[in-house]
Amino acid sequence: MCAQTPVSQIRIGSGLLILALTLGLGACQPQAPDGGQAEAPADAPAEAADPATPAPGTAPAPGPFAGDLRAVGTEPFWGLSITGGEIVLERPDFPPSRGPNPGFVMEDAQAVWRTQTTDGGDLMVTLRQAPCSDGMSDLTYVYAAEVQSGDETLSGCAGKADAMPREGDMPPTAAAP
Repeated sequence: MCAQTPVSQIRIGSGLLILALTLGLGACQPQAPDGGQAEAPADAPAEAADPATPAPGTAPAPGPFAGDLRAVGTEPFWGLSITGGEIVLERPDFPPSRGPNPGFVMEDAQAVWRTQTTDGGDLMVTLRQAPCSDGMSDLTYVYAAEVQSGDETLSGCAGKADAMPREGDMPPTAAAP
């Protein structure tokens, strides 16, 4: 004699089977004839951008160059801030140069931001992890900075905006007694 299964159990069972098959097929990747991974079809979505470069309107990836940054330089004096939405270069006797923050790209272990300022000029900021002295104090910064504004190149030092060294602070690599 054949056991009868209630219709409600068949529907639930077939729904689970369909879900399992869907998930299983979704995990499949195309394979080349030799068993390796096949190239993506021409109409496939593009691969995601470098994770170190935040997409506009998204939070930056964690890392040494993420978050608000500040750079300073002497001879001539200048200051630069990089925030989530804007890059601003300030110098005595010049109006501030402002441009949108498009995020950075990594080039040869350096973080590089390129933007166009609101007055139409080009601005490029390069930071690399290296101890840096401003040449006028005993302060040590964690990044060396270079800013290109038009034809002018400015050199200086940088750090996280909320952790910039101040007179009387211990260097970032030294331990407090």
